[in-house]
Amino acid sequence: MSPRRVYLHIGAPKTGTTYLQDRLTLNARSLARRGVHFPTGSPLVSPALFHFRAALDLLDQDWGGPRGHAVGSWDALVRKVRKRSGSVIVSHEILAPATAAQVARAKRELGGDGTELHVVYSARDLARQVPAAWQESIKQGRKWSYRRYLARVRGGRPWFARAFDLPTVLESWGADLPPERVHLVTVPPRAVVATQPDALWLRFCAAFGIDPAWAPRDSDRTNQSLGIAETQLVRQLNRRMDRATRREASYDELIREMLAQGELVGRTSAPLRLPPTMHDWAEEQAERWITWARSSGVHVLGDLEELRPAPVREDEPWHDPDKVPAKQQLQASLDALAAMTREAARRQDPDRQLVRKVRTHAQRLRQQ
Repeated sequence: MSPRRVYLHIGAPKTGTTYLQDRLTLNARSLARRGVHFPTGSPLVSPALFHFRAALDLLDQDWGGPRGHAVGSWDALVRKVRKRSGSVIVSHEILAPATAAQVARAKRELGGDGTELHVVYSARDLARQVPAAWQESIKQGRKWSYRRYLARVRGGRPWFARAFDLPTVLESWGADLPPERVHLVTVPPRAVVATQPDALWLRFCAAFGIDPAWAPRDSDRTNQSLGIAETQLVRQLNRRMDRATRREASYDELIREMLAQGELVGRTSAPLRLPPTMHDWAEEQAERWITWARSSGVHVLGDLEELRPAPVREDEPWHDPDKVPAKQQLQASLDALAAMTREAARRQDPDRQLVRKVRTHAQRLRQQ
């Protein structure tokens, strides 16, 4: 049996992780024939979901399901990893802000016994990452305004703000590892992607020691961005639902998947951006990140200069997502209502509660 090498990809959120995990899943058999494994729990559970539940268990969290639904998942993942030789990839973006004790446990249980442990972290400039994370939080059921979210991010309070802090994350996860086993993947800007569509994937391949030819099947899974009107629509829906409803699996199916990542993606309202007043802060953070990375000796895949935010363009005015004109919200709401009505009619046995919600929302729109 050949020695085991474990690549632990810890995030950050909104750095192409959905695409990465789906492409690894699509090519799992091809990669396994070359000694690269992306383990799963059973044929009925995707690797991405298996790793998500394992990360939840490690972090003592229970997002996305009933209380306790992830208990035991971390130990199950560790057992799968220990049964493999060659290279094993573990990936989930919520791992980045783990506590010192959780980091120590993960490294102890995935490493040891002659295992060569590597840490992989992907980072993106904050001018793109901060707005994307607010939108993602809204898709996942949060209700906060953009203004309140930004204030909390600057204070480093939400978990994803901690997940974005490159020096803190890599100092924690990279402790006691040789710097050449800590891999920093920078997310290329749009200008690079326009000429090199596979740039991010190729950087991930280099970090994991994968020949790109071993994973020929591409993925179409991406978390596409919504405009400010569509994001505000989902936020207002969240405000009208109780916490229990937003934690149900049907929320992901109807709101996140069908609406936010389906019906509403094709609409064109103003894009969500970082306020110009926060660009100096984003530039300061980028300078801190780059200085740390250059002095740390970690293995960089990409260009550290890509972590700097692009300059503010005068021909791209900023639109406050907390102040979307009522007409724009109404049009987005009507499109969402039409999609929900079609879905209710499509189902052979429509959920009566869903139908009632659609009718209630329709009545509210007529009263506006």
